[in-house]
Amino acid sequence: MNGPIEGKVLTAQALEAVLDISPDALLVVAADGTVAAANAPASRLFGIPEDNLAGLDHRSLLAGDFREDIRKLFRRLLARPDLHPAPVQTYCLHRTGTEFPAELTASFLPGAGRQRSDTGQLLLSVRSTAHHSSAAPRREAMALLAATLESTADGILVVDSDWNITGYNEKFLAMWGIPEGLLEGPRDITENPQTEVMQLVLDQLHDPLQFMARLGDLESNPAAESHDVLEFKDGRTIERYSRPHRSGDEILGRVWSFQDITPRRQAQERANRAMADLAAQTEKLRGMAFRDPLTGLANRAVFNDALAEALRSPRLKSVDVLLLDLDDFKEVNDILGHQAGDDMLIEVARRLRGCAPTADVVARLGGDEFVVLLTACPNADEIATCMVRCLRVPLTVGGTVLRPSLSLGLASMTSEDQQAPELLRRADIAMYAAKAAGKNRFLRFQPDMMTELVQRTAMESGLLRATEHGEISVDFQPIVSCQRGQVVTFEALARWDRDGGRVPPSVFIPLAERTGLISGIGTEVTGRAMLRVAGWLAGDPSRSLAVNVSGVQLQEHDFAEQVLRLAEASGVAPYQLVIEVTESVFFDADCSLVKQLSTLREAGARVALDDFGTGYSSLGRLQELPVDTVKIDKSFVSMIRTGRERLPILSSMINMAHSLGLTVTAEGIETIEQANYLAALECDSMQGYLFSRPEPGHRLHVALSQADEVLRALKEQ
Repeated sequence: MNGPIEGKVLTAQALEAVLDISPDALLVVAADGTVAAANAPASRLFGIPEDNLAGLDHRSLLAGDFREDIRKLFRRLLARPDLHPAPVQTYCLHRTGTEFPAELTASFLPGAGRQRSDTGQLLLSVRSTAHHSSAAPRREAMALLAATLESTADGILVVDSDWNITGYNEKFLAMWGIPEGLLEGPRDITENPQTEVMQLVLDQLHDPLQFMARLGDLESNPAAESHDVLEFKDGRTIERYSRPHRSGDEILGRVWSFQDITPRRQAQERANRAMADLAAQTEKLRGMAFRDPLTGLANRAVFNDALAEALRSPRLKSVDVLLLDLDDFKEVNDILGHQAGDDMLIEVARRLRGCAPTADVVARLGGDEFVVLLTACPNADEIATCMVRCLRVPLTVGGTVLRPSLSLGLASMTSEDQQAPELLRRADIAMYAAKAAGKNRFLRFQPDMMTELVQRTAMESGLLRATEHGEISVDFQPIVSCQRGQVVTFEALARWDRDGGRVPPSVFIPLAERTGLISGIGTEVTGRAMLRVAGWLAGDPSRSLAVNVSGVQLQEHDFAEQVLRLAEASGVAPYQLVIEVTESVFFDADCSLVKQLSTLREAGARVALDDFGTGYSSLGRLQELPVDTVKIDKSFVSMIRTGRERLPILSSMINMAHSLGLTVTAEGIETIEQANYLAALECDSMQGYLFSRPEPGHRLHVALSQADEVLRALKEQ
């Protein structure tokens, strides 16, 4: 009926003719919703005389549940007069109150002499669809269907076999952001993907081509079911499911269900990330349980288990343990920092693996201590030799060239009942024997090494008794100035006489540091020395007393105060004290060592850098150190034999120190040639057997006399 009326302005007479000839019930509804005119079929359909129909509110002719649907239809037609909506299934009311199903079609009737959208009426065509079945059950079923569609959390879209949209719910519209009016009337959703609705859909998807391809597959196979996932540009994930809509064996169309699974997907992603993190942490913990985190080598636990297993195996193969320790590694940490130390350990680990590619285990026990387990190895000694040789190859760490070395102990299984701790202990004893033998070497365990260990232990016990019973004595060695021709300083040296013999300081001083006895020994030596030379110092303010101080002593927070108290008690001025330290004490800025020395310097004492040139520092670092004097090690002085050598390293040391405002003392002077050579280089002072050996306190006059005699001889040349 829409077609003949569209685009024409009907007169009252023409409208009345149309109403009279139509077999369907027709109602003309004004803009305010009242019935303006009706035909005879409408009177019969509703059981109301024609004259009585005029003026009624058209909603009184509709069942209550459907009035809102018709109101929306009217609103759309008034807004868009050119719209031709599909017939609407509804329920109407007979005058008796009985509800009956009907099909309702609406068209716009424009007013005369005005624009179509200015005024007009609606023409309703109502046709009863009631058959033999009761209207109420059908209405209830339709209402239940509508309620079901709107109550579901999924978006629902229904199309017929020609892919025309026949139904949808509000969730579908909201999910896709489709205005409700765009889906009114028949629409083939595959006919043209550039239609307004389809373009709106495609613009939201990450992969619109895949979306259209899937629709094409289903159009060519109407009986197929589908299930896929759509990824939206705004981050949502929609699960799409469709199945054919059947009536018996006939396919009437297709039902689509869209479910927003974004929260579920996000929860799954979080769970997956959590599982991945947990797996990574588990793997990290597993690695920590079996691997050294710095070098990647096996750790102590892995080595112990492997060694125990090797010793439990049938004695058809050899078992060798190589225990090694880096020589003077502490100096690398102290001077270059812990990062440099870590870099060296990593490189050492790499070289060890290269030397022992067939080893059962290469492990780091901790610090700078490593261990290698070999089983059924015919050349353990060759591997040990290779390790010592390979580690001596220089490496660059932080711009500094280092030549690491190691002391290695090798122990082999010798009896059926030998236990793992005992084998490791023997390797440890051999390693310390290698250190005592001069370092940078390996030694195989020998039974007499156990004897040496017992002796070393006995020496520790003896040193403890020596400090308790005052067995530590002090010797003095003069330091002379050739320019002034006199002794300017006495250096106090600790001595230990044990069982009729003298234990070298190079042996008992490190022992005292390891056992913590050095503080007591140092305090006793310093106090005795001050008392012994106090009178000599008082004779000339330019004279001084030098005392050696260990880094262990400087770690005591009140060390400087102790020294100053001893000086005050003995009548020695602080400016007559020289504190001799090794260079390693200056390279930890956060340590109290430097603070202790600074306190002494502020009181007037001087600081001398002992054994300069034997460590890791260089001439360029002198300007960074809080020192007043540099003592050149005797290993450099020993290079002077005839006095005619060209030794630029000595002249460089002295010139550099002087340019920094430092004085220079040369140690180990034993010949006239050495003294003359250094005097020509303007070395400030000298010390060595040429002038005097260390003498006990009661023989200071002997040391002074011998030094004066040599100085006179040098002056006369």
